[in-house]
Amino acid sequence: MDRHGQFKPAADLLRQKIREIGEARGFSATRLLTHWTEIVGASVAAIARPLEVRHPRPGKGAPEGATLTVLALGAAALRLEMEKERIRERVNACYGYNAIGRIKIKQAGPESFAEEAAPAPKPSSPQPLDEVAPLTEGVSNTELRLALAALAANVLSKSRP
Repeated sequence: MDRHGQFKPAADLLRQKIREIGEARGFSATRLLTHWTEIVGASVAAIARPLEVRHPRPGKGAPEGATLTVLALGAAALRLEMEKERIRERVNACYGYNAIGRIKIKQAGPESFAEEAAPAPKPSSPQPLDEVAPLTEGVSNTELRLALAALAANVLSKSRP
């Protein structure tokens, strides 16, 4: 809440922190980070993430534009290599000028993409005891009966729409 008793949107609370983190990695415009999927497309965003932007030191022979380093998922780096120019054009369209001169691709394992690759578990509604209890009646071992009841409840909840 602000000092006037009004709630602030979460985006307003995080904007400065996102900007600081982005600028530490060379992203002067955080739009590239926050709208990566819309900029490069869903198929590329599924296999690549922007890692950093490095600006060249001024001087003779310095390349024009910055270097965008993209983290690619394993063998997908080969596909990205062929699409580098298209990705560069789309990123520069996001900036509004020719900010990125080249794209560098770094390969990474699936663990780098695990946070988005793993689907969130769906909350399942527990089955009523009257449906599960008859399935485990004849089992005398308490631990085994409870384990079988949990298994039965899980199977019943997955088999229903």
